[in-house]
Amino acid sequence: MYEFTNVRLALINTKYLMNNVITNIHVKDNKECMNIVTSVLKTKYDLNANGSSRSDFMNPLTRPRLPSAILLAVGGWSSNGPTNAMESYDCRVDRWVDITYDMESPRAYHGTAYLNGYVYLVGGFNGMDFFNSVRRFDPVKKIWQQVAPMNHKPCYVSTAVLENRLYAMDGFDGHICLKSAECYDPETNQWDLIAPMNEIRSDAKATTPNGKIYICGGFTGEESLFTAEVYNPDTEQWSMIAPMRSRRSGVGVIAYGDLVYAVGGFDGVIRLCSADAYNPANNSWTEIASMFSPRSNFGIELLEDLLYVPGGFNGFRTTFKAEYYDRKTNEWYGIHNMNIHRSALDCCVLLGLPNVRDYATSRDTFYREEARRALSDSSL
Repeated sequence: MYEFTNVRLALINTKYLMNNVITNIHVKDNKECMNIVTSVLKTKYDLNANGSSRSDFMNPLTRPRLPSAILLAVGGWSSNGPTNAMESYDCRVDRWVDITYDMESPRAYHGTAYLNGYVYLVGGFNGMDFFNSVRRFDPVKKIWQQVAPMNHKPCYVSTAVLENRLYAMDGFDGHICLKSAECYDPETNQWDLIAPMNEIRSDAKATTPNGKIYICGGFTGEESLFTAEVYNPDTEQWSMIAPMRSRRSGVGVIAYGDLVYAVGGFDGVIRLCSADAYNPANNSWTEIASMFSPRSNFGIELLEDLLYVPGGFNGFRTTFKAEYYDRKTNEWYGIHNMNIHRSALDCCVLLGLPNVRDYATSRDTFYREEARRALSDSSL
C-alpha cells in the first residue's frame, strides 16, 4: 500500500489506468487503492475539463518526477558581450534554471561536451582573446579546473565525443579559418593532432553516430559551406559525403535516430529556419519540417528522444527562444524561453546526476509561482 501511494498515478495515461491499473486484482479488491485511483481519475477529469488547475499540482500524485537527464546551456554572446551564464533545462516542468557560477570567466563561440562525468569547455573567445585553454566542470562537486591546452586557439570550434575521447575540429584563431582537428585523452590529459579535414571551415558543427564523426557546413572566411565530411577513427581519414541542400554556417548538427540532422544556420544572406536530415545508408539528404524561428549559432542537443534548440541569433538580435523537434511527428514545438538572450552558446546533456535536484526546478517554488499566476489570470 505504501508503495502504491508513492506512484504518480495522475501522470499515467487514462486508458492505461482504466484497462490495466483499476482492473488489477491487487487494486480492485483493495478499498484504499480504489479510493486513490478514483481520486486520480477525478483529478485528471478536472484538469482536462477546467485546464491547468494549479492548486492540484501540490498533490503528490500529480507532482512531476525529477528529470533523469538535464540539458545544460553554457556561455555565449549576450547583449554586447560574452557571458558566463549557465542554465539547466528541466523538461519535466518546462523551465530553465539559472546555475551560473560567477567565478567562471565569460566565453562565447566555444565547444562543450560531457565526458566521464565532466563538462568540458573548449576554445572560444571572450571579446578580446582567442583561447586554446580547456576547462572542465564537475557538476557534482561544482568545481572548475584547467586541463591541458589545445594545439590551436579556435573559436567557432566544433566538438564531439567518441570512444571516451574528446575531439575538436575547425574554427578561427583570430587570423585564419582552420582545417585542423585534434583529440584529447582524459587519461593522459593530452591533446594530439589527427588528420586534418578536407575543407577549411569554422562555425561548423559535428556529431558522432555509428562510431564516426560527421561535420557539416561552416565558413571558409569567404563563404558559407554546404559541404560535409566524415572521420573514420579506424582508418584515421576524412572523407567527403553528399553536400547539404543549403549553405549553412552557424549550423546545428546532431545525430538523431539513424540520421544526421543539420538545422538552421546562415546561408550567406539570411538566417535559416529550414532543416535537413542525412541518411548515411544511402548518402543522401532530405528536407524535414522547419523551425518556428530562424537562427544561427544556437545550442542543439537530444533529451529524451527529442531534439532541442535554444538561443541563437535570428538575423537582428540574439534570442532566448527555444523549441524542440519530434522525429515521430516531424513537427516542432515551442518550450519556455531561456532566462537570457544569447547566441554562440553550446549545450550538452548530463545523465544520472546524483544531485539532479541542484539542476532541476524546485517543485515547491514552481507550484507556488504557478498557483499565483493562475489566481492572477482568473482575476482578469
